[in-house]
Amino acid sequence: MSDGEAFSAADYRWMAKAHQQAAEGLISTNPNPRVGCLLVKGERVVGSGHHIRAGGPHAEIHALNQAGSEAAGATAYVTLEPCSHHGKTPPCCEALIRAGVKRVVVALQDPNPAVAGKGIQRLRAAGIEVQSGLLADECEQMNPGFLSRMRKNRPYIRIKMAASLDGRTAMASGESQWITGPQSRNDVQQLRARSSAILTGAGTIVVDNPSLNVRGINGVVPPLRVVLDTKGRVPASSRLFTIKTPIVMVIAEGCEPPEAWLDHPQIRVISLRPGVGGVDLGQLMEKLAEMEVNELHVEAGATLCGALVREQLMDELVLYTAPVLMGSEARPLFQLPLASMSQKMRLQIVDLRKLGEDIRITARPLWEENLKMDGCC
Repeated sequence: MSDGEAFSAADYRWMAKAHQQAAEGLISTNPNPRVGCLLVKGERVVGSGHHIRAGGPHAEIHALNQAGSEAAGATAYVTLEPCSHHGKTPPCCEALIRAGVKRVVVALQDPNPAVAGKGIQRLRAAGIEVQSGLLADECEQMNPGFLSRMRKNRPYIRIKMAASLDGRTAMASGESQWITGPQSRNDVQQLRARSSAILTGAGTIVVDNPSLNVRGINGVVPPLRVVLDTKGRVPASSRLFTIKTPIVMVIAEGCEPPEAWLDHPQIRVISLRPGVGGVDLGQLMEKLAEMEVNELHVEAGATLCGALVREQLMDELVLYTAPVLMGSEARPLFQLPLASMSQKMRLQIVDLRKLGEDIRITARPLWEENLKMDGCC
């Protein structure tokens, strides 16, 4: 929400450019938010910057360093409220005050309890004019995971699936490579790259033996790899374990993890109470939030994906559809116990585009509408 004062056309223009700056950190800032900053005097940008990597300078500091003495009297356009606390770096609001910035325009107030309006209050206490709420939706779209973690204590959960036109993900034997074309597979790497963690099930590991790493993209903070294996059946010889980045193996209470897991330097084992999908998926998401997972990328089979939907833990579905038919014996997208049309799950398509011969559909569930229906959820 804005502070009740009108924004000018120039304000919109400069904030849009600040969001473009924020996008530069799409794959590198984890677990921090993606933030951009512009310092403007009249019609001239005197400094710009974005947050590059956790532990490094924030966007405001990069912009101030570029502006130097020109920052005095400038307007700062910042896509997320400047921090007011000492973390790995000093508070940005104090740097803006020391630089003599005259006005600060903020897209979105930071829901992080360590900030949560304190940065804006500190700037105003120093006599700086502050307005907020300009192009806030763009910040929401840029930082769905960070904001979900702060507001809901769980990651933003994005399920990626590849299917035929008749909605099948694998043959009855489990054979699934390759349904979609190279353009779609390359696009999936972009989704992995922006994610904090990748979640899959033991069945996917046993059948497909994936690495779950990011390929062909530089500058990525390697996502945490998370495998739901309630019975401890993933062998330590799996390709997953040859990539030297951390792995979380999730088992059900009462299950003894294989000794090969316990001896592996990259593996952390967590045990969760039973629930839909084998373990309590809500508890899993809380654990991942504790590990500072913002966006969770899910590449799994019908059982785990169906369980996430039934528990209302899907925020976004990215479906790559190939122009092929795989037949009625092939495996479905989701295991969902729906028996009538009144139980159908409604989604909103937010993006639709062609990738080579395939179509990528991005959709989000309309949970409020679904709750009004007599569905399984």
